[in-house]
Amino acid sequence: MTLSPPIPGPLTPAPLVPGPLAVPELHGRGAAIAAVKSLVEGVRAGRGGVLVLTAPPGLGRTALVEYARAICGPMPSVQPTAASSAVLPPGVWAGRVPLAWVSAAPEPESPQLVCVDDAHTWDPASRAALSTELRRLTTTAAPVAVLLTLAEHAVTAAEFAGLPTLRLGPLDHSAAAALLDRLTEGFADPVVGAWLIREAVGNPRLLTALVAALTPDQLAGRTPLPDPLPGGEDLLADYATAIRVDELSGSARALLLLAAAAGEHEPDGAGADLSLVLRAGGTAAGLASAEAAGAVVGSGGRIHFTHPLLRRAVLRRAPLARRRAAHVRLAEFCRDRLSHLVQLACAAEGHDARLAGSLATEATAKTTADLPHAQRSAALARAAALTADAESRTDRLAEAAEAARLAGDPVRARALLARSGAVPAHGGVHRVHGLLALADGPADDARESLLTAAVLLPPDQARHALLGAAEAAWAMGDAAAYLEAMTRLPVCADDPALEAYRVGMCAVLSGRTAEGHAVLRRCLDELPGPDEPAGLLRAAVAALVVGEVETACEAGTRALAAVRAYGPDVLLPRALERLAHGELRAGRHTRARAHALEGLRAAQRLAQSNVAVSLHAVLALAASVEGDAEACAEHAAAAAAGAGPHGLAQAATLSVWAVARSDLAAGRPADAAARLAPLVGPGPRRGHFAIRMLAVPCFVEAAVQAGRTAEARQATEEFTRWAEATADPLTPAQLARCQALLAPPHQAATAYERALAHHDRMPGEFERGLTQLLYGQWLRRRRRTREARGPLRDALVAFERCGARAWADRSRGELRAAGEAVTVAVAAPVTGETGPPGPLAALTPQQQRIARHVAEGATNREVAVRLSVSHRTVDHHLRNVFAALGVRSRVELSRLLAGSGYAPVCER
Repeated sequence: MTLSPPIPGPLTPAPLVPGPLAVPELHGRGAAIAAVKSLVEGVRAGRGGVLVLTAPPGLGRTALVEYARAICGPMPSVQPTAASSAVLPPGVWAGRVPLAWVSAAPEPESPQLVCVDDAHTWDPASRAALSTELRRLTTTAAPVAVLLTLAEHAVTAAEFAGLPTLRLGPLDHSAAAALLDRLTEGFADPVVGAWLIREAVGNPRLLTALVAALTPDQLAGRTPLPDPLPGGEDLLADYATAIRVDELSGSARALLLLAAAAGEHEPDGAGADLSLVLRAGGTAAGLASAEAAGAVVGSGGRIHFTHPLLRRAVLRRAPLARRRAAHVRLAEFCRDRLSHLVQLACAAEGHDARLAGSLATEATAKTTADLPHAQRSAALARAAALTADAESRTDRLAEAAEAARLAGDPVRARALLARSGAVPAHGGVHRVHGLLALADGPADDARESLLTAAVLLPPDQARHALLGAAEAAWAMGDAAAYLEAMTRLPVCADDPALEAYRVGMCAVLSGRTAEGHAVLRRCLDELPGPDEPAGLLRAAVAALVVGEVETACEAGTRALAAVRAYGPDVLLPRALERLAHGELRAGRHTRARAHALEGLRAAQRLAQSNVAVSLHAVLALAASVEGDAEACAEHAAAAAAGAGPHGLAQAATLSVWAVARSDLAAGRPADAAARLAPLVGPGPRRGHFAIRMLAVPCFVEAAVQAGRTAEARQATEEFTRWAEATADPLTPAQLARCQALLAPPHQAATAYERALAHHDRMPGEFERGLTQLLYGQWLRRRRRTREARGPLRDALVAFERCGARAWADRSRGELRAAGEAVTVAVAAPVTGETGPPGPLAALTPQQQRIARHVAEGATNREVAVRLSVSHRTVDHHLRNVFAALGVRSRVELSRLLAGSGYAPVCER
C-alpha cells in the first residue's frame, strides 16, 4: 500500500492508493539512487534513517522522491505536507513517528518510508518543528525512514544542518545526452542536440522544457532554431523565487538587471564588467544586498551570478522595455566602441543594416590581442542577427562560427552555422564545417568540405582551406590525396617558409625524397616566431619527415608555449600531440606520455575527438615501452574505436604497433608479427605512409623470432632504402640491429657491435637496451653465457632507467638463464629515473601511479580523469594494489607510502 497527501492539521496524509507506482527512469543519478536504495533497504531491515536531498530547482529532487516511493513495494510510504501557517504541536511523534503520518497505515508498527518533498516551502515554524523531530528520529530505533528534499539556498540550509545530506549536481554530458535521446526518441539532429544540452546546463527539467518548445522540423535541423530558445519559463521563475529576487530592494533588482544585460554577450562563465555595471547605475548598496541574498558575487573587477540560470531568469523575467533600457544605459557608459555597439545591438528591434555593418567592421578590425575569439564571435553573431540580407548574414555567421572554433567552442560554432539556413555554395560555411570535422568527424568529410571551400573562397582563405584538406588526407593515410591538396596550393611568395613546406612535401610524396628533404630543411633554418603557432607546428612536421627529431621537439615546444601564451585555444591539443610525437621519436617516452595525457584532457574538453584518438595511440605506444600491458591495450582500443569510424589511418597504425610491441614484451613474437605484417608489407592493408617504416624494426624482431625470416628480410631491404634518406639519428642503430637479427652466425656479432656503436653517439635508453637485450640473447643461445652477461646487465640498467618494467623483467630472466643471480630492482618512477626501494616495487607502472594518486586523497573517478582511463579500470587496479601490498583501506595505503618516502605524483 502507498500513502500520499493530505492530513488534518500541519501534516496531512492522503488516503491509501492501491497498486504499485511506476519506477521513473533517471539519468546520471547513480550515487543518489544508491543512497535512496540504501535508505529503503535499511528500513526494510528494521533500521530507521534520514536522508536530505538538496539541489537547485529542476535537478530531480521530486523524481527521486517518486523513485523512492516506487521501490517501496508493499511497505507503506507517506508524503506529508504542511499548512502554510500551522505549527506542529509538541509530542505528536509519540517517541517514534508522527501519529498523523501513521494513522492511516494498516500496521503502525511496520517499517515505513516518509517522503517530505520541497520542505523549503513550509512555513518557518513547521520547518523548525520538522527539523527537531528528524533529529530526534535519528536517535531512536524506530523502523522509519525519512527522505526530505529542499531547494539549495541559504534560507533553509541551516535548519537541517548536521543531518545526512546529499547534494544533487547538474547532469554530465553523457547523462544529458541519454535524457535527450529518450525525449526525442533519437530523432534530434546532432547539432541541435548539442546546443540543447549546452543551453540546459545539466538541468533535466530545463532540457525537457526546451525540447517540448521546439517543432519537429526544428528538432530535426530542417529549420533554424529560435534565438533565444523558448521554454523553461516556470523553472526560471523557480530560480528567482529561490533567491527571493522579487523581495530584494529596488537598487538590488536594478543592479541584477544591469549585470545580466552586461553579461549577455560575454563568454560562458566570464561574468560582467563590475565597473561598467556601477557606472551605468548600479550602486554599492544594491551590490551588497544582491550578494547577501546569494544572487551574485563580485570579485576581481567582475560580477558573476551564482548560477547561470539565475542570470537568465533575471533577464527573461524583466519586461522587454526594461531590458532594452538596460542595454541602452550600458551602451552609454562603455569605454570601447565595440562594447558600445554590442549593447546597442542587444537593445535593437528588428534588422538594422547600419548598426550591423558598424558592429561587424569593428569586430573584424580588432586584433586577437585586443579581442579574444569568444568575444569576436559574440559580436559577429549579434551583427548577423541585425542583418536582413541572406548572403551578408551568412557571411557574418560563418565568421562568428570560425571565431567560436578558434576559441575552442565547437558546439557554438556548429550552432551558428546551422542558423545560416540553406544558402548554397558558401565558401566560409564549407571551410568552418571542414575544420570542425577535421577535429571531430570523418577525415574524408573534412577533406571534401575544405576542397570545396577552396574553390569558393578568395586566394588567401583558399590557401588555409587547402592546408586543412592536406592535413585531413595525412590523417587518412592517403598520400595521393595529400599530394593533390598540396599541388593545388598556389605559390606562396609572401611566405617563404610555407612555400618551402609546400614544395618539399610535394617532392617527398612524389618520390623525390632527397630533393624534398633538402627543401624542407629551409623551413628549419629559422623557426617561426611565437606569433605563428601554425607555422611552428608545420615546422615540427617537416622536421619529423626529414628525420631531424630534436628540431621537431624544439619546434613543438615553441608551438606549445606560443599557444599557451597567445592562443588560439583550439590549437592546444594539436600542439601537445605534435610535441608528444616528437618525444616518442626521440626516445623520451615518459615526457611523451605526460604531454599526451595533458593533450588528451584538452582534446576531450574542446571536443576534438580525432586529436584524442591520436593521443590515445601515443599513450598506447608509451605504455608498450613501460611494459604496462593493460594501459597499452586500453589506450589502443580507444584509438582503434575512434580511428575506424573517422578514417584515421595514422592513429590506427600507431595503435597496432603499440599492441604488437606489448606482445613482444610479453614473449608473444608470433602475435606481434601477425599484427605488424600487413602494416609494413606491400598491398592495400599497409599502414600509414609516414609511420610504417618506423615500425619495421619491431616487426623484424618479432618475425625472426616467429620464423618468418623471408618477410623480415624483405622489410629490412625496404628499411635500408628508407634509412639512406632520413636524418633520424636512431635509424642507423635500428638498421644494424635488424641486419644482426638476419645475419649468419659469423656476422651477427659484428652487426650488433655496429648497432651499439651507433647508440653510443645518441641518447635513448629504450632502443639501446633493446639492442643489448637481443645481443645478450644471441650470445647466450650460442652458449657464450659469460659474454652474454655484460650486454644483458646493460640492458637491465637501461630498461630500469627508462621505466620499461616488462622489458627489464625479460632482461632479468635472460640473466638468470645465463647463470647470474638477479634481485628484483625497484620499479622506475614515472620520471624514468630509479628511486629508493619501497613497497611499490612489486606493482606495475599503472598500479604505481594509481596507488600514489589514491594515497594523495584522490577518488577513483578523479584518478580516472587524471590518467585518462575508465573508473572501472581504476577500481580493478586498486583492488590488485590492496592485495599486493596487504592493505585494506585508502588510509592504510597512504600511511604505507608516507612511511616509505614516496614523493607525491605530479601529472603534467
